[in-house]
Amino acid sequence: MINHSSTRTVLFVLLILLLTSPHFVQATPSSPTAIQPPVLKWQNGGCYRSWCETGWYSSPAVADLDGDGSTEVVGSAYTIFVLDGATGSLKWHMPSGHDRSQPGADIVGRTWPGIAIADLSGDGDLEIITAHSGGYVSVYNQAGYFEPGWPLQPTENELRGLSLYDLDQDGDLEVAVTGAVYGPTNIWVYEHTSELRPGWPQLSNDSGYAYGVFNDNAALGDLDGDGDGEIVLPSDVHYVCAYEANGAQIPVHSMYGGKGWGKVGVWESLEIELRGWGTCTNGDARAERYRPNFAHTPALIADVNADGVNEAIVIGNVYDCISGYPSRYNGVYIFNADRSRFNADGYDWRSVPVDTGAPLSEDYGVIENNQPNPAAADLDGDGNLEILYSSYDGRMHVFWLDKTEHGSWPYSVYNPSEGFYRFASEPTVADLDDNGLAEVIFTSWTQKGSGQTGKLHILDYLGNPLQETPLPGAWDGSSWNGGLPAPTLANIDGDPDLEVVVNTAHTGLVAYDLPGTSQARILWGTGRGNYQRSGSILQGSLTGSEKSVNQALAAPGDTLAYTIILRNPGPALENASVSDHLPPQVTFAGNLSASSGAASESGGVVNWSGAVPAGTPVEIRFDVTVDAENPSPHTIINTAEIKDGLGNTWQRQAAVFLNGFGLHLPVITRSAEP
Repeated sequence: MINHSSTRTVLFVLLILLLTSPHFVQATPSSPTAIQPPVLKWQNGGCYRSWCETGWYSSPAVADLDGDGSTEVVGSAYTIFVLDGATGSLKWHMPSGHDRSQPGADIVGRTWPGIAIADLSGDGDLEIITAHSGGYVSVYNQAGYFEPGWPLQPTENELRGLSLYDLDQDGDLEVAVTGAVYGPTNIWVYEHTSELRPGWPQLSNDSGYAYGVFNDNAALGDLDGDGDGEIVLPSDVHYVCAYEANGAQIPVHSMYGGKGWGKVGVWESLEIELRGWGTCTNGDARAERYRPNFAHTPALIADVNADGVNEAIVIGNVYDCISGYPSRYNGVYIFNADRSRFNADGYDWRSVPVDTGAPLSEDYGVIENNQPNPAAADLDGDGNLEILYSSYDGRMHVFWLDKTEHGSWPYSVYNPSEGFYRFASEPTVADLDDNGLAEVIFTSWTQKGSGQTGKLHILDYLGNPLQETPLPGAWDGSSWNGGLPAPTLANIDGDPDLEVVVNTAHTGLVAYDLPGTSQARILWGTGRGNYQRSGSILQGSLTGSEKSVNQALAAPGDTLAYTIILRNPGPALENASVSDHLPPQVTFAGNLSASSGAASESGGVVNWSGAVPAGTPVEIRFDVTVDAENPSPHTIINTAEIKDGLGNTWQRQAAVFLNGFGLHLPVITRSAEP
């Protein structure tokens, strides 16, 4: 006799085990998405009446350049365009490598690396930094005029890479550029004042092997934990150079024989790598022949396993070094600071993932080349970083530290049934709906002559497509279109939601609203991760914040208006706060407002909390009344305590002199010579 009750119990237990299995979760389609479709906001940004300049791999930037409370979008194909974020209308433009005092100057050339925006000198003002073909690197003020000492031309070859970082931790940023040169001297590092930094350019000695840098390959960050910045630079060889701030090669593990990074070749096989050479002979074992080239394959610096120690992640074009050098796949390598391969917490990268996907095409006459710029972000909320990159196999790849691709990754933007190729851009990453699981956002472009356009893709953390929106068709009649660089995620219009800005090939700059993203967390928001284009995960800073009052002199009974402006060059700070204890001589008088976040007042204390986005200031305003019983002259000092949510605190003050009087000195001038 069958016991139906027992049978039901067993089936119920089996069902629970199945539903809670991680393999079951990864194998099933995602639940119905709450991610809403992107809505086209504006297009043809920076275009002319009937045509647009051809856009390349330069990721746009977003910032409030002039501190007026509204954001600008800065992008470049050949000309540098500054657009109003809300409308896409042109505010001003200039030929690349020139400033606005030269309106008739010829265009220098295209812009390959992303637009960088930062406060180079730490004076509270933002600069625009760009690099172009012709070998020019430029630093502009907010209005588009050259800063003193700029531009510079370290080479006549195209500058494909541009990065900013405070290498020596002295409070200002250095400017690093890399060139598509045909020799080993391929990187120059300048102080913010335009002086060439001692120890540079590199590689100008025999400490390593290097050649041209044909993509935005450099990663800048504190690789070895010494507090200073280092530079990891793959180039057109199977070696990776890694430099200290002074230009010296970083020493490697003793197993490599006391060399520097640039003298140890990278091979697929660690055994051959340790030996130092392979035979590269047809018919010999694969291990003797497979090694990566780094001409177009960038690095990044990140702490992949959250242990407080950074690693270098490098994507390589693995090829067979027999005659003809055929490309096989894009491979992922994770190195420690001493160049040994990453092996920690049970994740062993001494052997690497192989055969990730053969190239569809490497002929830019057929389709513009894929550039496998990597990104790193915690997609699933487990504390470890996943490694994301697009590949010439037409797919977006995401590797977990266990060296596998989970869920539906890799995701193919190429569909053979369409009859033409598609490639994907560098990805961006954000938790758009703030549910603890991140979305991956990128664009694609199509084969030349296809008559087709690319898409804006939004996928969930397991690689399931949530939204795929066709980008506008080519505006100038070109036979293809799409977005080659990473899109940029930012709030460009001051509403609660994010937007995504795309530098397209033939439709200029294009912006989309992302409805329902007011609580989004941006993890990798633009090309190379931030507006310093450092290829590393930076921390935001509120050191450029300020406080002001509307008048310097006051009398009893006056109303004073205070303004606190929180400035963060990036990345976004999600949990910042302000506490302003009003001095005893004044009383809160209302008119409390904040451009974002939550502001309140209680018991004479003004409080604010919220996020401070990259490049978009948060403005807090309130009024106070000076008490009537204040007879003697003295100074009223009001201090605001500002916290970034990461353990750092700043104090900003505003002072008013009470019961004083203004002193007006005569103006003395020298008369003109007769």
